[in-house]
Amino acid sequence: MKLKLMATGVAALAAGLFSISAAAAYPDKPVTVICPWAAGGGTDLLLRALSKEAEKYLGQTINVVNQTGGGGAIGHNAIRAARPDGYTVGMITFELNSLPPQGLVNFTWKDFDPLMLLNADPAALTVPKGAPYSTVPAFVEYARAHPDEISIGNSAPGSVWHIAAGLTAEATGIKVKHVPFNGAQPAVTALVGGHIQAVAVSVAEVRGQAQAGALKILGVMANERDKVFPDVPTFKQQGVDVAFFTWRGLALPKGVPAGVKAKITDAYKKAFDSREFQDFAAKASLNLEYKNGADFAKFLEQNYKDVEAVMKGLGLTKK
Repeated sequence: MKLKLMATGVAALAAGLFSISAAAAYPDKPVTVICPWAAGGGTDLLLRALSKEAEKYLGQTINVVNQTGGGGAIGHNAIRAARPDGYTVGMITFELNSLPPQGLVNFTWKDFDPLMLLNADPAALTVPKGAPYSTVPAFVEYARAHPDEISIGNSAPGSVWHIAAGLTAEATGIKVKHVPFNGAQPAVTALVGGHIQAVAVSVAEVRGQAQAGALKILGVMANERDKVFPDVPTFKQQGVDVAFFTWRGLALPKGVPAGVKAKITDAYKKAFDSREFQDFAAKASLNLEYKNGADFAKFLEQNYKDVEAVMKGLGLTKK
């Protein structure tokens, strides 16, 4: 028995020393950060800007890799399954909590180690500049007169922007077609090209095209108007009681040594607080909202319950 206890103690000591050693040497090579969505979308823009600043504090190159497909399932699974050595970090998004209720993945947020919540962005209903409606009520009136003729692009079946469009249709009683893409940016590109008639994505993801005059934002699903587009009223201000947000944050695969995790957290928190990143987010219409790892985990737990309830109401959960 004494020999067994001694062996156990030696093993624990060795593991502890290895963890300390790993943390001391970390990072001695570039770090990869996985983005589950296409380049150019809000998640990608946020992650690249933040990682660029984090490089200054981590002391190594940070490479953002887009692993898309499966409505976010492929990228999220890649984060979960990565080697827990701190050299793979991931951006987790709303879809981590909307995929499980659909029975599309065999993991949940509990299979990740949350680092920090970074932002919460409301959806916005956006259409081509030449569309025959300039307000949400006018859009609804047109949709009622033309059932199933309006196609609304989203970032995947059951994704946050699919749910946003579904909530809009449910709240107003209109019938539309929902068209999936591998991220918001491909959907916006299709809208500009005239292949669909609307998108219900974040303001950040249509900002450039709206400012260029190719698109017009009819309304934002928030409690307050967007600071970059103050002339665009909220849905509630236009008589439609809908408010809906996506969220984005950083996470690690389970099992990353505490010392390594602390270094990653410190670098990204300093990047988040930097003037350069704060200014970028403001100009890009990305609404920042920070929570530390413990508070982020509590948020994820409650958000999962809330999302599951909304999806059940829209008939999007697995029967």
